[in-house]
Amino acid sequence: MLALRAVGLRPALRVSKASAVAFRTTHRQIKTDSLTPVDARTILDKQRLNRPLSPELTIYQPQITWILSIMHRFTGAGLSVGMYAFFLSYLAAPVVGVPLDSAHIIDFIHQLPEWAKLSGKTILSAPFVFHTLNGMRHLQWDVVKGMNNAAVKRSGYAVLAGTVLGTAALVMI
Repeated sequence: MLALRAVGLRPALRVSKASAVAFRTTHRQIKTDSLTPVDARTILDKQRLNRPLSPELTIYQPQITWILSIMHRFTGAGLSVGMYAFFLSYLAAPVVGVPLDSAHIIDFIHQLPEWAKLSGKTILSAPFVFHTLNGMRHLQWDVVKGMNNAAVKRSGYAVLAGTVLGTAALVMI
């Protein structure tokens, strides 16, 4: 007991014994009822109506981090779908009898008006440049560089600026 008093634990132990005795003397009466599954489901549905709804995206201010994350997924999926569609059509062309070799593709693009060529280049190059630059940004995060809020925002705007410049460079070639 002397060691407990020296450490300062003896009064705390006395209080905990007293609270334990007080807790043991307090009894609470609980009554339970057996419910059918239908009645239990009805009660649960009523409780769910009173629960607060989780916030939707519409109440949040758009942030560059989640906008670029969503766009990274969309551009990746779009580029993959486009790539697979072209490769499968290139493989199926001889079977179907449609000429889809490099010479025919070049002739087809050469016959298009200038606005269609520029639009096509933009539609193909913008997702490619964005996905590439944003992927490099993610690789930088994988080695834990630029992970604070200011650096993440800065790199997001740098990706957007690089996308505009890179797309313009590829369209003008």
